[in-house]
Amino acid sequence: MSQNVILDPAAPSGTGVQRPWKALDTLQGKVVAFIDNSKPNFDHLVAEMAGLLESRYAARSIVRRKRLASIPAEDQVIAELARECDLVITGSGD
Repeated sequence: MSQNVILDPAAPSGTGVQRPWKALDTLQGKVVAFIDNSKPNFDHLVAEMAGLLESRYAARSIVRRKRLASIPAEDQVIAELARECDLVITGSGD
């Protein structure tokens, strides 16, 4: 029997950790960005996730591809995503 486990990366409340973000009430109409780290196969995962967000939640998706997996996204890309997006998802593939 398989079991699904959902992990929440947010720190539990009461830890004194200040979150610089607020949880979204809905994804409907939100702009969701993906930072593709340029590793093999992440583009396939992004395409599937973006399609689901668009079809189920009427979200709009943006994908930005990094030049190399070993370096961070450029500052101007991060600033652009912060201005334009409600949610940014980063990922890794292989």
